[in-house]
Amino acid sequence: MTIKKIENYLLPKKTDYVGAKVDWKINKHRAALLIHDMQDYFVGFYGKDAPLIKQVIEHIEQLKTWCVQHHIPVYYTAQPAVQDAQDRALLNDMWGQGLTAFPDQANIVEALKPTAQDTVLTKWRYSAYFRSDLEQQLKQQQKDQLIICGVYAHIGVLQTAAESFMNGIQPFVVADAVADFSLQDHLFALQYIHRNLGVVQHTNDIVAL
Repeated sequence: MTIKKIENYLLPKKTDYVGAKVDWKINKHRAALLIHDMQDYFVGFYGKDAPLIKQVIEHIEQLKTWCVQHHIPVYYTAQPAVQDAQDRALLNDMWGQGLTAFPDQANIVEALKPTAQDTVLTKWRYSAYFRSDLEQQLKQQQKDQLIICGVYAHIGVLQTAAESFMNGIQPFVVADAVADFSLQDHLFALQYIHRNLGVVQHTNDIVAL
């Protein structure tokens, strides 16, 4: 019912998944960054000092630094430390109590700690848009592109990317700045995004813009 320990795997290369169907390009004036669910609880399933999650955190740090340099807004999602049964609803059936059983693990990982300039959204379901004003905030800032990184690629990252697409916001998922339960799950998410709703990018390509 709960998440199992996640084994280390090598991050995907560009040759590991199909190319995008669209030719969207990131525009620094149109984009925002979303750091998805990088809380101690979710990251902890990779184990302490796991090479995979260390790489992903380093890449997210690079992305955030690039965004700050270019005045690109940065958003975070974070589940509340305590959620009642009504708030978790079907998540209880699928994942058990989750973070609610470990409220001391609710913080964003220290290396990615939000600043006063960042916006932290309360996360209630897989998609960052559910019960949040993310769509409204992006549109108020005239942002119609969302760069997405974090965990887990085939669950919340994919659902957030899909809802971005349905809201008229171009999603860009960063292949080496997301992590998943396995390489198979990771590649599934990247392939689905390219085939159906967005563009997959790599950190080096973005920070070189």
